[in-house]
Amino acid sequence: MKRIVYFSYILFLIFFTIFSFAFIDPNLFYLKSLFTGFYGQDRELVTSIYIISLILFFAFYIYFLLDKKNLNLQKTTSLILPSIIILFFAYPAMVSYDIFNYIATAKVLFLYKENPYIFMPIDLTHEPLLAFMHAANKTALYGFVWILLTGIPYVIGLHNFIMTLFAFKLFVICFYVVSLYMIWKLSKSILPVLLFALNPLVLIETVLSGHNDIIMIFLVLASFLAIKNKKIAWGLLLFFASIFIKYATIMLIPMYIYFLIYKNKSINWQKIYLWSAGLMFAIFLLSQFREEIYPWYAIWFMPFVFLQNKKWLIIITIALS
Repeated sequence: MKRIVYFSYILFLIFFTIFSFAFIDPNLFYLKSLFTGFYGQDRELVTSIYIISLILFFAFYIYFLLDKKNLNLQKTTSLILPSIIILFFAYPAMVSYDIFNYIATAKVLFLYKENPYIFMPIDLTHEPLLAFMHAANKTALYGFVWILLTGIPYVIGLHNFIMTLFAFKLFVICFYVVSLYMIWKLSKSILPVLLFALNPLVLIETVLSGHNDIIMIFLVLASFLAIKNKKIAWGLLLFFASIFIKYATIMLIPMYIYFLIYKNKSINWQKIYLWSAGLMFAIFLLSQFREEIYPWYAIWFMPFVFLQNKKWLIIITIALS
C-alpha cells in the first residue's frame, strides 16, 4: 500500500468527519455553537460534496481490496483502526436521526420508568429531545433485547446528552469490532473482514451513524460460530437474542431447523452462508411493505455474502452497496 494513498485516506476521513457537522439540526441546542446552517443554505453544493465523498469512499475501498498487500492482519488493522477512531468523532445524525430515537427510548424506560412499548417520547411533554428528534410519535420499534442493552450506554452517559450520544456510538462500534472478529473466525481469511469492515455503507451506517443492525448481525454470526463448534444450545440462545434486537433474523429459522436436523453430520458452511444471504436479502426487499427500504438494511445480508466464495455475488453486493 502506497503511503500517499494511505495518508490521503486518513485526510479524507477527517474531512468527512468535519463535513458531517454541517448537518447539525438547528434545534439541537446541545451543539448550537457548532450549527452553521450550511446544509440548508446551499443544498446543491452539499449534495455535490456528499456524492463526491461517496465516490472517493468507494475508490479507496476498491483500491484497498485490489491491493494484495492489504490482505494480511497488520495492513487490514492499520486501515480499520483509523476508520473507527476518526469516524467515531463524526456527527451521528448526518444521514439518519435513529440514534436520537435510541436515546429517547432508553430514557423512557431507564429515566421515566415507563414501558417504551406503550409510551411514546411525545407523551413526555417536557423532554428536551423532542426539540430535534424525529418519529417521536412512535412506541419502541425494536425487540426487548435491544431495549435492555440500551441501558448500558445510557448509564455510561451519566445523564449528559453529548456523553450519552457518543456512548451509544461507542457501544455500536464495539459490536462492529467483534462482528469483524466473528467474520474472521468463521472464514479464517482476511478478505471477508476487509470486504465488510471498509465497505463505505457499513462504515457510514454503523461507525458513523450508530445503527443497531450490527448488533443483530453480530449475534447471528456468534450463533453460527457456536454451532460450528457444536455448541447448539448457545447457538440457539444467541439466535433468539438476535431476533429480539430487530426481528429481521427470524428469516433464518430454516437454517436453524437444518442445524438441528443435521447436528451430527458435516455441514457445508459455504451453502449456509449463501442461503443465509438469500434469506436476509429477501427480508431486505420485503421491508418496503412495512415502511420502506433503508440503506443500512443491507447490513443484514452483506456479511453472509462476503463469507461465501462466489466472486460474482460479492461484486454485485459491492455495486449495490
